[in-house]
Amino acid sequence: MAKNANPSEMPTIFAQGGGPKIQQLRQYVDQRLLGLRVDRWSWWQTWRQLSDFILPRRGRYLTYPNEMTRGDILGARIINETPILAHRTLAAGLMAGLTSPARPWFRLSVRDFPTNDNTAVKLWLDEVTRRIQVVLSQSNTYNSLHVIYEELGCFGTGVMMVEDDFDDVVRCHTLTAGEYFLANSYRDLVDTLYREYVLTTGQIVERFGIENCSEQVKSLWMSGQLDKEVRIAQAIEPNDERSPQIPGLKGRKYRSVIWEWGQNTDLVLDLRGYYELPFCAPRWSVIMNDAYGRSPGMEALASSKMLQQLEKRTAQAIDKVLNPPMVADVSMRNEPASLLPGGVTYVANMAQSGFKPAYQVPPDIRGAMEKIQGCEQRINQAFFADLFLMISQLDTVRTATEIIERKQEKMLMLGPFLERSQFELINPLIERVFAMMQRARIIPPPPQEIAGAHFDIECVSTLSDAQKSTATTGIERLMAFTGNLAAAYAGQPNNPIDNINSDEVVREYADLLGVSEMMLMSQKARDAIRRARIQQAQQAQAAQMAMASAQGAKTLSDADVGGGQNALQMMLGNSSNGQ
Repeated sequence: MAKNANPSEMPTIFAQGGGPKIQQLRQYVDQRLLGLRVDRWSWWQTWRQLSDFILPRRGRYLTYPNEMTRGDILGARIINETPILAHRTLAAGLMAGLTSPARPWFRLSVRDFPTNDNTAVKLWLDEVTRRIQVVLSQSNTYNSLHVIYEELGCFGTGVMMVEDDFDDVVRCHTLTAGEYFLANSYRDLVDTLYREYVLTTGQIVERFGIENCSEQVKSLWMSGQLDKEVRIAQAIEPNDERSPQIPGLKGRKYRSVIWEWGQNTDLVLDLRGYYELPFCAPRWSVIMNDAYGRSPGMEALASSKMLQQLEKRTAQAIDKVLNPPMVADVSMRNEPASLLPGGVTYVANMAQSGFKPAYQVPPDIRGAMEKIQGCEQRINQAFFADLFLMISQLDTVRTATEIIERKQEKMLMLGPFLERSQFELINPLIERVFAMMQRARIIPPPPQEIAGAHFDIECVSTLSDAQKSTATTGIERLMAFTGNLAAAYAGQPNNPIDNINSDEVVREYADLLGVSEMMLMSQKARDAIRRARIQQAQQAQAAQMAMASAQGAKTLSDADVGGGQNALQMMLGNSSNGQ
C-alpha cells in the first residue's frame, strides 16, 4: 500500500536567482524569527532548568552548530533519579493509555448522519479506520508520539511535523524544546511554527540542489567538507497570499520557507505550500494567549531541586561518618599516619595529643531521609506516577470494585489534559493523515450518502474509556435501582420499569464503552426480529388455544349423560332445539 503513495506536497517553487518577492520574504521571515526569539526568552530559561533536573538528554540550548558537544555527559546535577523515573512513567502511561499501537484508540463517525441503519457507511468507516491504523503502524508515528509525551510531561509543549513520504506515506519529525518558536492564531490555536536546526553540507546539496545554496555552502561542497554542519531555519505559517482557485503555492492554505540562517543572501532553499497544517503542537495546560504550555515538570521542579540538594547533604553527612575528617596534635605534622583498616599511627603522648575524628557523635540524618521521601512522593504525584502504578503500589489486597473506584477518582486529575490532547494532537494528526492518504488514493471512495460530509474523530483509548466509566457507573446504578423497584411493584399498573428506554440504554452504554456499531443490530433488523418473535408467539398461542379446544371437545364426547348420548351430543342437540 505504501508504494502507491504519491507525494502531493512537493516543493512548488525553488528560488533560483532570487527576485523582489523572495527578497521581501527573506526579510520578513528573518525579522519575525528574531521577534519570536525575544518572546520565547522566559520560556527558554525555564526549559533549561527542566532539562537540568528532569530530562537532561532533551532540549537544544546551545548555539548551532555544536557538533563537538553533543556527546558530553549531561545531568550532572542529578543525584536522585526519582524525577527521571516519574517522568518516564508518565510518558509510558500516556502512550499506552492514549495512543497504544496494540489496540484501537480512535474511531470515525459522520457528523449529523445516523449510521445505525446504514451498513455501507458503517463498513466504509471501519475500513478507513483500519487503513489509517495500518499506515500509522508502518511509519514512525508511534515512536514520535512517545517522544511527544516526553516533551509534554517535562516542558508542557510538544511539536511533531507530519510530512508526506513515498515509502511509508507518513513520516513524522519531533522537535525538542529550544529548537522551535510558536505563535497563536486569533482563536488561540497554534498555527505558526519557526524552527532552527542543522544539516550537513552534503544533506543540503542533496535535498535542495547546489544552485539554491549560499556561497558558503558551495565552497564547503567544492572543498569536500560534506559533513560540516550549517544552520538552517524554517517557517511554517498561514499563507497570507492564498487564492484557493489558483493551483500551486498560492492555492495552499499554509506556506513553508526554508533558508540558511545568518547568511546575507536573498536565496531561499525551499518554498512550498501545504493543504492543511503540517504539524501538531499539543500543550499540557495553557493560560490566556500563551503559545507555550505549562507542564507537570514545572510543578515538580521545586521538589526536584530540593531533592537533589537533600541527597547531596545527606551523602556528605554519611561520608563524614564513614570517612570522617581527623584532628591531630601539631607535633604530628610530617609524621606518618594511617586511616586504613589495621593501620597504626604512633603518637608520642596520647594523653595530651592524638589522632582522632573531628566528629565523635555521628550526625542524625533521619530528618533528612524523611524530607527526601516527602520530595519523592510529591514528584510522583506531580507526574501522576501514583496513578499509572496504582495497583503495584497497593500495600494490601483490595477488591476489584475498590480498585476501579480509586482509579476513576485519580483519572479525574487527567481530565483537562485528555480534552486538550483530543483537539490539539489526536484530531490534527488523524485529519492530516486522512487527507494525505486520500490524495494518495489509499482511501476508498465513500458511499454516496456521505460524499462531502464532515467526519468526527472520537478517542476510544484506555484513558478516555476510564474517563467515560463514571457515566457507565451511573447507568449501572440506575438500572439496578429501577430493577429493585420493579420487583417491588410487580403486577401493578404503575411499574417504575416503564420509565426506562432499554434500547437507548444499551446503545448509550455501548457508545460509552467504545464498542463498534458493527456489533449492534440496526434498528430495522432489531424491529424485524421483534416482529418475527411476536408473530411466533401469536402462532404458538393460537395453536395452544386450538389444542385446548380439541381437548375440551374430546372430554365432552367421553362424558355419558344417559339416553345413549354424551355431553357433546346433548350440547349440540340443545343448540339445535334452540334454533
